[in-house]
Amino acid sequence: MQITKADFKCSSEKISQVPKDDLRDVAFIGRSNVGKSSLINMLTGRKGLAKVSSTPGKTRLINHFTINNQWYLVDLPGYGYARVSKSTRGEFSKLIMDYVLKCEKMHFLFVLVDSRLEPQAIDLRFIRMLGENGIPFGIIFTKTDKLSATQRRKSVERYSATLGEEWEELPPMFCSSSEKGTGREEILSFIEKCL
Repeated sequence: MQITKADFKCSSEKISQVPKDDLRDVAFIGRSNVGKSSLINMLTGRKGLAKVSSTPGKTRLINHFTINNQWYLVDLPGYGYARVSKSTRGEFSKLIMDYVLKCEKMHFLFVLVDSRLEPQAIDLRFIRMLGENGIPFGIIFTKTDKLSATQRRKSVERYSATLGEEWEELPPMFCSSSEKGTGREEILSFIEKCL
C-alpha cells in the first residue's frame, strides 16, 4: 500500500464524537512512551502528523487521521502512565475501553510493545481483554533498532511463549523501528489485506 495522503480529521473525547461515515478505523495503542506517534509518522511518511512528545501520556484523546481518503488511522491514548492522576487514568481507560469494545468502525487494533522489555503485565492484561472480547488485533514490537537481530528474535520468542500459555492461536506480530523505517511495508500490506 502506498500512502499518498494523510490528514488530521478530528480529536474525540468520547466515542459519540468519532466520525460517522463508512471509512474503517485501524487503531494503534500501547503503553505511554512506547513510540506510537513516531510509528504513525513513519507509516504515513509524514514527520509531524502525530505529535511526538518528550512527556509520555500526551495523547489524551482519540485522534483520527484520514489515509488516502479511504480509511482512518486512529491514534488512541496510551495506557499505564504513572504520572497522571488515578482519576485521569480512569478516564483514559474508560475512553479506551468504550472505543475498543463499542466502536463499530474499529476494524483492527495494533498493540505496540517495547521490544527491549520483558512482556509487561499491563500489556498482557490488555491483550487478554482483547481476546476475551473477540477484538481483532496484532502486536507491533517497537524500537527494534536498539536490539541486535538475535535479541530481536528472542524478544518475539519470549512474547510468543508467554502468550502461548493462554492462547491457542497467536496474533500477527510485526517488528518495527521508526528510526530505520523497519516493518513499514509489512504493516501497511497487512492493513491493505485487512481492509
